[in-house]
Amino acid sequence: MSIITLNTRSLPDSAVTTAKIAADAITDAKIADDVVGTEHLTAGEVDATALGADSVTAAKINNDIISGATALTAEPADTDEFLVSDAGTLKRIDYSLIKGGGKILQVASVNFAGDASTTSSSFQKAGTNFEVSLTPSSTSSKILVQMAGGNAYLNDDREMHVQMYRKIGSGSLSVMTANDVDSQSASIGYVMRAIAYGGTMQLPHSFNYLDTPNTTSAVTYAPYFKSTTGNAVYFNTTDGVYWMIGLTAMEIEGWL
Repeated sequence: MSIITLNTRSLPDSAVTTAKIAADAITDAKIADDVVGTEHLTAGEVDATALGADSVTAAKINNDIISGATALTAEPADTDEFLVSDAGTLKRIDYSLIKGGGKILQVASVNFAGDASTTSSSFQKAGTNFEVSLTPSSTSSKILVQMAGGNAYLNDDREMHVQMYRKIGSGSLSVMTANDVDSQSASIGYVMRAIAYGGTMQLPHSFNYLDTPNTTSAVTYAPYFKSTTGNAVYFNTTDGVYWMIGLTAMEIEGWL
C-alpha cells in the first residue's frame, strides 16, 4: 500500500471527514479545552454515573431548591425526614426525634357534688359516675390527672384513705402501682390520708400526677376511698353541705 503525503495547505475545506479518521485516533492533546460546552449536551445526557463522588458542591446548587419544592401544608408525620449537618456530614433524621412535646392534645373532665361515704375497710369508688376517660393518640403520650375541691370529712378517731385507680382498655379499675409512679413506694401513694384525733377533720382534695400509660386504648381514672376503723368516713360532705370536686385528665404530647 503506497502512502501519499499531502501538504495541509493543499487540502480543501472539509476534505477530512470522520470516515477518514481511525477509531481513537484523536487524543486529548488534539482537543481544545472548550470544545465540549453545554450546547453540545442534550437533556439528560449527563447522569449520576458521570459525576464523581462529592463533585456537586453548594455553589452548583440553585438557591431555590427548597423554596421551589412542593409545600407541606400540615405538621410533618413522625416518619417525615429532614437533612441535618452532623459536624459537617449530611445525615437524615425523622421528625419524631426532633418534634419535642408538651402540647395538650385533648382534655376530659367531670365534676362531683354528691354524698359519698363508707364504713368499708376496702377501697370503694367515690361516686358511681365520678371517673374520667380519654383515648391517647400515641403510646408516647403522657396523661396529667388532677383532682381538686370538695371536702373529705371524718371525726371520732377515724382514719380515711383515698387512692387513684386506673383502667386501661376493657380491664378493671385498679390502684396504680409503683411501676406507674416510681420505685420508692408500693403504690401511687395516698391521694389523701386523714386521721381525726378526738374531733372532726375536713380536708380539700388535691391530686396531680403525670401518668405514662403507654397505650392507645381508652384510659379511665377514678378515686377510691376507705375507712380503716370501720366507722363512717365521708369523701365529700361537710355537715350536709356538698362541695364541688373536679376530676380532669389531659393528654400531653410525649417528650423525647
